[in-house]
Amino acid sequence: MEADLSGFNIDAPRWDQRTFLGRVKHFLNITDPRTVFVSERELDWAKVMVEKSRMGVVPPGTQVEQLLYAKKLYDSAFHPDTGEKMNVIGRMSFQLPGGMIITGFMLQFYRTMPAVIFWQWVNQSFNALVNYTNRNAASPTSVRQMALSYFTATTTAVATAVGMNMLTKKAPPLVGRWVPFAAVAAANCVNIPMMRQQELIKGICVKDRNENEIGHSRRAAAIGITQVVISRITMSAPGMILLPVIMERLEKLHFMQKVKVLHAPLQVMLSGCFELPVSYLEPKLQDTIKAKYGELEPYVYFNKGL
Repeated sequence: MEADLSGFNIDAPRWDQRTFLGRVKHFLNITDPRTVFVSERELDWAKVMVEKSRMGVVPPGTQVEQLLYAKKLYDSAFHPDTGEKMNVIGRMSFQLPGGMIITGFMLQFYRTMPAVIFWQWVNQSFNALVNYTNRNAASPTSVRQMALSYFTATTTAVATAVGMNMLTKKAPPLVGRWVPFAAVAAANCVNIPMMRQQELIKGICVKDRNENEIGHSRRAAAIGITQVVISRITMSAPGMILLPVIMERLEKLHFMQKVKVLHAPLQVMLSGCFELPVSYLEPKLQDTIKAKYGELEPYVYFNKGL
C-alpha cells in the first residue's frame, strides 16, 4: 500500500523548533558524520527527490522514510541559500572527524615552535574553508577578501600561540597546554568577521515567516556573526580546556609513559536559522515592514551561517 504524500511538506521541520530538544535533534540529524561517506550519486538522488517533493511530483511508490532520508542528505551536503553541493571538508557533518583530528594534534604538539606554527596554520586553513562553505551566500565574498581574512586569522592564531608559548615557558605545564585554545579563540574573533565582512557592509537578507524577502539588515548580520563567533569558541572550550587537564594527569601514570606513541591518538579520541525581533532592525527597515505588514509581523528570519 502506497503512502499518501499529498499533504507532505518536505521542508517542514521533523521536530518542534520552538524547543531546545527539537533544535538539538534537528542539528544532530543534518550534522551526522556518517553522511560524509555517502556517495555523490546518492547525494544527487537526494537533491532530485527533494526538488520533486517540493513540486509535488514524487515517483510512485515513494515512502515518507525515503523522503526524510533524502532531506537529511540534502541538508547535510547542499547550501541552504544556493542549493549547490558543498565541498566535503567544509560541511558541518565533517566537523566531528575533522575537528577531532586537528584539535587532538594541536593539544598534543604544543611544545615546539615549528609544531605550534604548523598546526595553527592547519587549523586556520580548515576554519577558513568551513567559514567560506557555510557563509551566507546572499552576500558574496571576493577572492581578495577571502585571502585577506585567511592571512589575518592565521597570523593572529600563530602570533597568539607563539607569544603565549614564550610567556608560559616558566609557568606550570598545564598552562602551556591551554595555549592552543587561546590561539583558536583569538583567531575566531578575527577570521569569521573578516570572511563575512560583506554581510556587515551590505547587510543580509531578512524574510517574513513565509520566506518572503523584506530587505537587508546590517544589524542582523552583526548579531548573526557575533553568535557564530561565540558558538565556535564555546564549542571548542570543553575539549580544549578540560582535555589538557585529563592528559596532564594521564601522562604522569607509569603505563602512559611507556606508550608515548599513543598520546596523540588518545588526544584525538577524547576531543571527540535564526529568529530576530523587528525592533532590533534598522529604523528604515522597521518602517518598511510596518508599512507592509502593520504589527502582524513581530519577527523576521535570516540565515546566520554556521
